[in-house]
Amino acid sequence: MISTSDFRNGWVIEVDGQLASIVSFQHVKPGKGGAFVRTKLRFLTSGATVDRTFRAGEKFPRATTESKAMQYLYQDGDDLVLMDGETYEQVPVPAASVDNLDLLSPNTDVQVLFIRGEPFQVELPTFVDLAIVRTDPGVKGDTVSNVMKPAELETGATVNVPLFVNEGDRVRVDTRTREYSTRV
Repeated sequence: MISTSDFRNGWVIEVDGQLASIVSFQHVKPGKGGAFVRTKLRFLTSGATVDRTFRAGEKFPRATTESKAMQYLYQDGDDLVLMDGETYEQVPVPAASVDNLDLLSPNTDVQVLFIRGEPFQVELPTFVDLAIVRTDPGVKGDTVSNVMKPAELETGATVNVPLFVNEGDRVRVDTRTREYSTRV
């Protein structure tokens, strides 16, 4: 059990039977009345962010979390098979726990958040290098300013790339914004 005075950003606590991550918190001591803690919580199951106020000294169960580097091997139905690099143990993880799944290619290293020993969320690296399998050729003279064209990547995802990028080129894509970063 942890008290409101022990709160830290990023900690996962159990509130009303649901797991929530502490996004931010602020201890408030008004001139009149008891102290309280104003928090912003993100519920892990729904992803909703809510503002909650707790009395100072209130206690909550803290969920044990662990982040582990793993390697994505392949997709098996609705599950992704990940391998622990230290023990070589293969763990199935629901594909729904990954944002931007179409940017994930085999043998990519990912971070997996385990809550109470169970895999909960898979976080892709910030940038991934992927090959372009299909794109239209750039038209000479069509260089007004920052003109982009759609390109299909080896994983099936589509991103916008500059005109000078051709089929077969490898590009670096930002997984947070799904934007072209550079040619590799």
